Amino acid sequence: MLKSILCGQGDFMRKTVRHAVCILLILILGVSTALLAYLHFGAADSGNLSGEWTAELDMTEQAAMAAYIWLRDIEAVSVTLEETESRMQDLSVQVELIFEQTSRQGGTFYSSVLPESYEACRQAAYEALAEEFRVLVSERLRMAGYGDGADGSAAEALAAEAFGMSTVSWLMSCGPALLPSLEELQARYDGSGNYEAADGILIRQFKAGACAGTKAESYIRKDSGLILSGEADESGSGRSEEHYPVMYTLKQPANQ
Repeated sequence: MLKSILCGQGDFMRKTVRHAVCILLILILGVSTALLAYLHFGAADSGNLSGEWTAELDMTEQAAMAAYIWLRDIEAVSVTLEETESRMQDLSVQVELIFEQTSRQGGTFYSSVLPESYEACRQAAYEALAEEFRVLVSERLRMAGYGDGADGSAAEALAAEAFGMSTVSWLMSCGPALLPSLEELQARYDGSGNYEAADGILIRQFKAGACAGTKAESYIRKDSGLILSGEADESGSGRSEEHYPVMYTLKQPANQ
C-alpha cells in the first residue's frame, strides 16, 4: 500500500511539474511574442515622420551683421553691433515640410519656403534698419550744428524729400542685402520626392524643385520635435554643417 501511495504521489508530482513547465513556456512565449511585436512596430514608428512640420529659420544674426557693416560706414557716427542686434529681434522665415508615409519606413515628402513668411521677415528687417538709420541721421544733424537735430519723424521727412520715397523703400532698393534672397532659400529647402527614414538617417530623393539628387541627413525625432542635425558631404571629406541644425515642430499629424 505504501508503494502504491508513493507511486500515486510520484505521478501527481510529475503531472504538476509538467503543468508548471507548460504554463511557464506559455508565459515565455507570450512575453517573447509581445517583445517581438514591440520591436517590430516600435521600429516602424521610429521612422514614421508623417504629418506637417514647420521650421523657423533664424535670420536675426545675419540681418544684424549686414546692417551693422553698412551703418558703421556712415561718416562720423558710431554704432555697435549690440545696438543693431537690439533692434533686430525674432527675424525668421518659415519652412514647411510634409511627410506622407506609404511604406514601413518611407513615403513621399514636400518641402517649401513660405513666400509670405519671407516677405514679412524682410519687411521687419528693413523697418528695424530704417529706425536705426533715422536715429543716426538725427545724430549726424546735431553734430553738424543743426540745433538739437531732428526727431524720428523729421528725419523721415528729410529722407523722403531727399530720396523721393520712404526710408524703408529706399533701404530696400539701395541699402544692404539683409537676408539671403528668396531664390537662395528655395534652392536650399524647396523640393518634393521620396524619402526613407531609419536608424536616425533621413534620405530624401528630390524629383522636383530647385534641389536635385539625393540628400542624406541625420535626424532626431522626439515627440512633436524633429531635428535635422547634419548632411552627408558629397566630397566625402566629412559633414557639412553650414545650415544645420534645423528644428521642425509638428504642426499637424497625418490624417487629422
